[in-house]
Amino acid sequence: MSNARERMVARAAREIAPGMVVNLGIGLPTQVVNHLASDFPVCLHTENGLTGIGPAKGYDTADRNLIDAGGAYVSTVPGSAFFDSATSFAIVRSGRLDLTMLGAFEVSATGDLANWKIPGKFSPGAGGGIELAQKARRVVVLTSHMDRAGNPKLKQACALPLTARGCVERIFTDMAVIDVTPRGFALIETAEGISTAEVVRATGAPLILPDAAVPTF
Repeated sequence: MSNARERMVARAAREIAPGMVVNLGIGLPTQVVNHLASDFPVCLHTENGLTGIGPAKGYDTADRNLIDAGGAYVSTVPGSAFFDSATSFAIVRSGRLDLTMLGAFEVSATGDLANWKIPGKFSPGAGGGIELAQKARRVVVLTSHMDRAGNPKLKQACALPLTARGCVERIFTDMAVIDVTPRGFALIETAEGISTAEVVRATGAPLILPDAAVPTF
């Protein structure tokens, strides 16, 4: 990853408070675990049947029976627990997740999330993302601010098939931290070396700016 994305993931890790139960979605969110101290008191959950996730493992050192929902090799910590998918989704559906971190193709100014399907491209299905987006107590997104073609991913309205409506509360990108508010997108922080004007130009919807200087991460 670029330095900008590394900073984004590290900044998102600071969203996790001690004692939380947290699901890390496929893609960028799974890398958040590598920015948590080894003794940080958090219960990380993956929907394929594990709570208590330690740092990611490389191919040569991994137990190849231990993977997260995205297929990456993971490790365990004292107190880790294994269970079937029915139990895993019972945890999700019963509202026991304090936080879920998800990737996104698009996020709307009203917090709608599109992260499972780009028409014309293969998708294995919506999967657990629908459950996570609807049932977690707090939903945040980690994504690049623009797609590979230079189009904004943060838009007034999503054009892609939705995963869930009005679920996203905060967005971490390689350019900024942005909250979804009743008035639309609000700029909270900018990445080091990125100006407010650059974030405004890269965002496909009006952006509420703070009265004071914008902090950086």
